[in-house]
Amino acid sequence: MDLVPVLLRLETGTTVRACRIQMARVLTNLLDNAQRHAKHVVQVEVHRRDATAELTVSDDGVGVSLADRERIFERFTRLDAARCRDQGGSGLGLAIARDIALAHRGTLTAGCSPMGGARFVLRIPFSGSTPSVIAG
Repeated sequence: MDLVPVLLRLETGTTVRACRIQMARVLTNLLDNAQRHAKHVVQVEVHRRDATAELTVSDDGVGVSLADRERIFERFTRLDAARCRDQGGSGLGLAIARDIALAHRGTLTAGCSPMGGARFVLRIPFSGSTPSVIAG
């Protein structure tokens, strides 16, 4: 698989109290999926939104239909388009990523990217002390 460029738009100092290993797992999963389905580009953004840190991973691929946007977070779910493009994966990545988001009192949702493909948004609330850096 050839990797497409990843554009970064990071708001510095956006921090949350979170397990770094689990946040890395979520980001790795979202980036792997975006790379697999992107045509030309993947974009990663980190911003502060009210009381949450927001991490967005978008691509310019075919996207996820409205009917499948919740189903893809179910365990062992792989859409037909995903099966055609690669041989790997168990269909657990997005389910695990959402479980990690929920464990951090956050959310992980799927939507439509302004670039035409998929857009995944992780929101984690700001709280307490000893934050882990999401964007440096």
